[in-house]
Amino acid sequence: MGEVDSAFIQIPENRPKLSIIQAEGIPVINLSPIIDNTIQDSSAIESLVKEIASACKEWGFFQVTNHGVPLNLRLRIEEASKVFFAQSLEEKRKLTIDDIGFPGYQDTEHTKNVRDWKEVFDFLSKDPTLIPLNSDEHDDRVTRWTNPSPQYPPHFKVIIEEYIKEMEKVGFKLLELIALSLGVEAKRFEEFFIKNQTSFLRLNHYPPCPYPHLALGVGPHKDSGVLTILAQDEVGGLQVKRKTDQQWILVKPTPDAYIINVGDIIQIWSNDAYESVEHRAMVNTEKGRFSIPFFFNPGHDTEVKPLEELINEQNPSKYRPYKWGKFLIHRKDSNFKKQDVENLQIYHYKLP
Repeated sequence: MGEVDSAFIQIPENRPKLSIIQAEGIPVINLSPIIDNTIQDSSAIESLVKEIASACKEWGFFQVTNHGVPLNLRLRIEEASKVFFAQSLEEKRKLTIDDIGFPGYQDTEHTKNVRDWKEVFDFLSKDPTLIPLNSDEHDDRVTRWTNPSPQYPPHFKVIIEEYIKEMEKVGFKLLELIALSLGVEAKRFEEFFIKNQTSFLRLNHYPPCPYPHLALGVGPHKDSGVLTILAQDEVGGLQVKRKTDQQWILVKPTPDAYIINVGDIIQIWSNDAYESVEHRAMVNTEKGRFSIPFFFNPGHDTEVKPLEELINEQNPSKYRPYKWGKFLIHRKDSNFKKQDVENLQIYHYKLP
């Protein structure tokens, strides 16, 4: 995209208009009690855990401030992202790795995705990343995904790698708080990330759109992993479906904050105590929008199921187990192919 025109995006003529509610929006949580090592106030930690519990239960989304990510690093990756997407389409497509375009560069024409008005660049947290060869539950073979090596802008790969390290730090801190909020040991979730982690960073660019009331930057969806840590620019555009009334709520950009959303795996680990909620991204006619989500995902061989500590006779398991890597491959395959059946969702693993 960049200079790609609207011919790449086929807008359904009968797409309904989008209604949005302007509201205060999702909770904003100050993480300084766990980021600043000089703070030893246990009551501050306890209060923070309660805030996290409330946000996860009532919204499935929240913003965090005082998160410890250096502002200079965030500014560097945001600027590098803009420079990267400003290149010609020919140059960007040199970083499209294979038939599904992951990791690396993707645009709408390449993926044949007529739903979303954007272009992306994906970069793996671990290089290489081990992943199942296919979604067949009886096939144990694995393959390797490897990162591209962008030559422009200068030091782009180094900046991305530094930024990913900071995202992982934030991710693990948040998982500690979520674990405590569920009443389990703080490091409970770390075991799922020690080996074969499948996390990745995505750089998004949503060009100005001549049909802002008809098109979406990203259609309504839920994130299938553990956590998403999102940096969005001042243009904004993220909307969350409020659980209480199913209305779309605009998430107003908060300077230097990160937007966190609970993924499907947290919903399952918590046995539905917390819920992954629908969200979407908007576009506008005048300004392009840039955002940078980090998708914090466990090892491919992780068996996803409710935590044993949360299961009892009064609260039996609500899901049958599944292997994360197999689920991920199934979703990746169906994201880029026309399907005669619905894409795989976690409710397909819901127990009666």
